[in-house]
Amino acid sequence: MKIDVASVPEILHIINEEDKTVAFKVEKEIPNIAKAVNIIVHSLKENGRLFYVGAGTSGRLGILDATECPPTFGTKKEIVQGIIAGGKKAIVQSIEGVEDNETQAVKDLKAKKISANDVVCGIAASIRTPYVVSALKYAKECDAKIIFLTTNPHSVYSQRQFFELHKVVDVAICVDVGAEVISGSTRMKSGTAQKMVLNMLSTASFIRLGKVYENMMVDLQLKSHKLTERAKKILMTVLNISYGEAEQLLYSANGNVKIAIVMKKKNITKPKALLLLKKANGFVRKAIEK
Repeated sequence: MKIDVASVPEILHIINEEDKTVAFKVEKEIPNIAKAVNIIVHSLKENGRLFYVGAGTSGRLGILDATECPPTFGTKKEIVQGIIAGGKKAIVQSIEGVEDNETQAVKDLKAKKISANDVVCGIAASIRTPYVVSALKYAKECDAKIIFLTTNPHSVYSQRQFFELHKVVDVAICVDVGAEVISGSTRMKSGTAQKMVLNMLSTASFIRLGKVYENMMVDLQLKSHKLTERAKKILMTVLNISYGEAEQLLYSANGNVKIAIVMKKKNITKPKALLLLKKANGFVRKAIEK
């Protein structure tokens, strides 16, 4: 309550002490996060898609997580998508009132041709954001699976006023972060909690889809010098080989890190490595063990 007269170090310590509590609050929701991951994995195996829907900070965080999936996990950009109230302009500029536009939410989802194979994850710190709630209701009409992420406790989410939302949500993730350092500024602890949960949803899902070997992102796309060098470093680490060997192996595998690992580990040709990976549904460890 006296942060307005505190010194700069005192202000920073207050913020830091509050931020320390967020991870423990997220931990309490792991059972629900796990349910959500299982839903996402099942959907993506059936050629479905994952959509994050939010307004303001929540929407931007969804777009951030979706945007990072292709370079990290080698996914097509259509697989994980972020939708924000107000469209592209709202990503870099605050636009007042768009979070209340229920009609636009339906239009935005209709444009994506939502189907029963898809998962729609609504993100709303306050629970009640009209744009998000409207999007989830429409998605349910399309038989999509619904995940809801909020930073209000289950005791609030379970109130009668949110009964209509309860009817469409398959899994609710309610991270009780408590009051913000600056009252009502949900870009702070709420935003941190949402970012942590979204990291868990996408990362755990793609691990379960074979995008990771050990703790290496072996399905990364070599679309930049940085990522090409990272791929070589992965091969050097996993296979205990030199930089030159990693470079030559990556070239032999046409830039595919998974194929390169299996080729070297099994001492086989590229076609045989590709066949083993196909039989192992893309899991490097299973391919090596076969």
